[in-house]
Amino acid sequence: MATLNPTFAPKVPKLRPADGGGGPVNRNRGGGGGGGGGRGDNQPDFGEQLRKGRFAMAIGLTAVFMLFISFSSAFIVRQSLGRWDVRTQSYISDWTHVSLPLALFGFNTLLLILSSVTLELARRRTFREAALAPATAIPGVAVHKEHGFPWLEITLLLGIGFLVGQVSAWRNLAEHGFYLSGSPGSSFAYIITGMHALHLAGGILALLYAATVIRWRSQALERRRVAVDVTAWYWHFMTVLWVFIFGLLTLAT
Repeated sequence: MATLNPTFAPKVPKLRPADGGGGPVNRNRGGGGGGGGGRGDNQPDFGEQLRKGRFAMAIGLTAVFMLFISFSSAFIVRQSLGRWDVRTQSYISDWTHVSLPLALFGFNTLLLILSSVTLELARRRTFREAALAPATAIPGVAVHKEHGFPWLEITLLLGIGFLVGQVSAWRNLAEHGFYLSGSPGSSFAYIITGMHALHLAGGILALLYAATVIRWRSQALERRRVAVDVTAWYWHFMTVLWVFIFGLLTLAT
């Protein structure tokens, strides 16, 4: 009696040639990269870091703006208040005019404006260097290295000069009898200018980080670009804020 022994041959998938028959199509493209502007998994996306840094800075500057708006409002309202005199049964203004060192404050303002200009030049140069950096990795490509003034270092010197000038202005106020606890007018002058100087000192620390510390780390140029850009926006805000404070103190004290 005959028996049937059927054989089942496995179905072999057909490979479709791609690009002129160069082999099977690799449908898993990208090499496991996964986004990030073409960077590998181990490479940080500095464009995303820049966007996040700017967003965080915008939130921080909003808080600083609200803080100084509160100081300014309290400063204006306090001028119209006074103390109650029992003898006359009326309010007596205790606000005294503060003789500000306008020449010294004006010189400090000029230093801060110049520092904002030099920092903007440093920011633009850092972006140009970061844009040309990938070309230097191509064999046979020579990129002319830009030489010029050390704008970032000049900004640091101008910023430190501004803080030194503010200390001199406070000493001038004390020499003329205007102390922190002397009168409401002098108290507000010290508090508002002191808070601004404290915030500017934070910007100086950020610039020192961009100028020195990250030079010794990997991807120093990209990290420097992010640090300088975010700090520049903060610094420009501090400059505009100081111009406002200077005008407020000059007109209202």
